[in-house]
Amino acid sequence: MTSKHDLSIVVPVFNEQDNLRKLMQEIAAALDPQPIDYEVVFVDDGSTDESLAVLKELAASYSRLRYISFEENRGQSAAFCAGFDEALAPRVATMDADLQNDPADLPAMLRLYDQGNEMVIGWRVKRKDVWIKRIGSKVANAIRNRLTRESVRDTGCSLKIMDKDMVCRIPRFNGMHRFLPTLMKMQGARVAEIKVNHRPRHEGESKYGTWDRAVAGAYDLIGVRWLQGRHFSYRIREKNR
Repeated sequence: MTSKHDLSIVVPVFNEQDNLRKLMQEIAAALDPQPIDYEVVFVDDGSTDESLAVLKELAASYSRLRYISFEENRGQSAAFCAGFDEALAPRVATMDADLQNDPADLPAMLRLYDQGNEMVIGWRVKRKDVWIKRIGSKVANAIRNRLTRESVRDTGCSLKIMDKDMVCRIPRFNGMHRFLPTLMKMQGARVAEIKVNHRPRHEGESKYGTWDRAVAGAYDLIGVRWLQGRHFSYRIREKNR
């Protein structure tokens, strides 16, 4: 399927009914003045509130908005992957639906992407989370970088822009979204980081506890380290047709 879109924004949604209208307004305010054509793909991850109803309402007002809805909650990684599959543009951006990511950062990220990178990652220099969440994230990031031999400052920031073909080729598993920079590099991606704004949660509550993240992240880290050790690549010198 061909598309005129330059950018597809993928947004997982789980019980974010009070944030969706403002988020779509902010995305439009950030990107409508830019010389790009974009779409927004919301993925309702089996919400039990009125999120799906709000998305249907917004779709009637915003022609750039599309949505898909899961029959049941499948997790953030599954929601991202479903959005990647639905995306029509050659590059995809990801962000959370809780308004802590700022869509106003997207234009600068796009400019950095166009400088020869296949992935641009947001770096939340001044995080607006509770102290236990900030400390837990720093510890997890340090352990993840040490074991995967990375130097990414903020792998947990959902605000990213990626080459669609590359991100659709990476291995898919629960927790995959926590390792996107490493998995993209395994595809040969050039990855850049940029400082982005981070805001307090607008409405609702965090869907993940610090302990839950730590346990799941440790389990996934073992698998990703194994993938790195077994990964191979090749270049074809020539072929006859």
